[in-house]
Amino acid sequence: MSNEGAILQALPAAVYTTDAEGRITFYNEAAAELWGVRPELGKSEFCGSWKLFWPDGRFLPHDECPMAMALKEKRPIRGIEAVAERPDGRRVPFLAFPTPLFDSARNLVGAVNMLVDISGRKSVDEAAQRLAAIVESSDDAILSKDLNGVLMSWNSGAQRIFGYTADEVIGKPVTILIPAERHDEEPAILARIRRGERIDHYETIRQRKDGTLIDISLTVSPIKNEDGRIVGASKIARDITERRQAEQQQRLLLKEMNHRVKNLFTLSSSLVTLSARSAASAEELAAAVRERFNALAQAHTLTLPQAWNQTGEQNQATTLHKLIQLILLPFEDNQDGGQRATIIGADLIIGGSAITNFALLLHEFATNAAKYGALSVPAGRLDIACDENDDQFILNWRERGGPSIESEPSDEGFGTSLMRATVAPLGGHIARDWTPQGLVIRLSVPRERVQGD
Repeated sequence: MSNEGAILQALPAAVYTTDAEGRITFYNEAAAELWGVRPELGKSEFCGSWKLFWPDGRFLPHDECPMAMALKEKRPIRGIEAVAERPDGRRVPFLAFPTPLFDSARNLVGAVNMLVDISGRKSVDEAAQRLAAIVESSDDAILSKDLNGVLMSWNSGAQRIFGYTADEVIGKPVTILIPAERHDEEPAILARIRRGERIDHYETIRQRKDGTLIDISLTVSPIKNEDGRIVGASKIARDITERRQAEQQQRLLLKEMNHRVKNLFTLSSSLVTLSARSAASAEELAAAVRERFNALAQAHTLTLPQAWNQTGEQNQATTLHKLIQLILLPFEDNQDGGQRATIIGADLIIGGSAITNFALLLHEFATNAAKYGALSVPAGRLDIACDENDDQFILNWRERGGPSIESEPSDEGFGTSLMRATVAPLGGHIARDWTPQGLVIRLSVPRERVQGD
């Protein structure tokens, strides 16, 4: 083997030569490895591979391959991409660099070709494309920044969550997403990134383009260059506003459940005591208690959100007076033949979600009256007046004959908070006045909200 042949044989790149007609006259071991076959010298033409294809998968005849083009056109071909299929079925993408060879009289005598295996690069490119597609299609905000906190990339999820387009934010400081009172978080995050730390599920508050605040969960990771040096950070921000709201609602419901259970125990004791005043025998007492508990259960059902109602019944429209009567039924004491409550004034149709809200409010009024007010003593009475004033509905709840009120309660219990939270969805207002004669409650709600939706 000549010195030139030894040099070509030692090259790590696939190299082979042909004569002027394209018949292969030499190939090195790297070429045989790429092709997966050993072509027959002097017979195999243009390329030693089993089969050839274009990058898009179309079949490539050997006499149209880059080497054939270079011989036919008598000019070098630089970097055309093709795919060689080996007999084992593996396909190897490569770049071809065929160069025609001429003698001293400029007659074509052959060509030399170098094939560069780009399988690794292809794999990296495909992985990068898949990763880019995943990032772009993610519902989460995925962005990157340099070590100075300047934004470098921005996906569609970030645009959806924060409201900015990529053109509006790339090159800007990440602090445009951070409320002013939280700007001190960013230096601390960057300091941890410079130390190579990863920050997982850091819950905080960020700011949209329109100024609204959102609850988010942040995961921040260092970005390293080819030398392993940290040059920036990637951030994944997940909008957890709905989750936070659900957690708050769950806490409220758990507190409400706890409050209701305590009230039910108190009410049970009060109803037994109330029933015992007029019962002449144990049988009468049992019947009276049973009837009052049944009425309390019906009223309690009305105070539950529709999703909790296990009967599957839909909330039906009813009148406000009927709703009040049903809520107060467990608290009636007929030992003197009279009713504990007087209801006068406008009787509106009430329906939809308003039934639940009004039932809950009235149930809370009655429960407090039975525990502390007019319904806690036999002589206590309620005067309930319903009125309409322009577009407002007004309910006045007045207690009399109960324990003497010396002063307004100094602390606000959960019941008060619950009442305010219940009247808020109705767009209404509630006010209480502790007079010496008894508690007076004034509830005002837009008339259209009383009928629900």
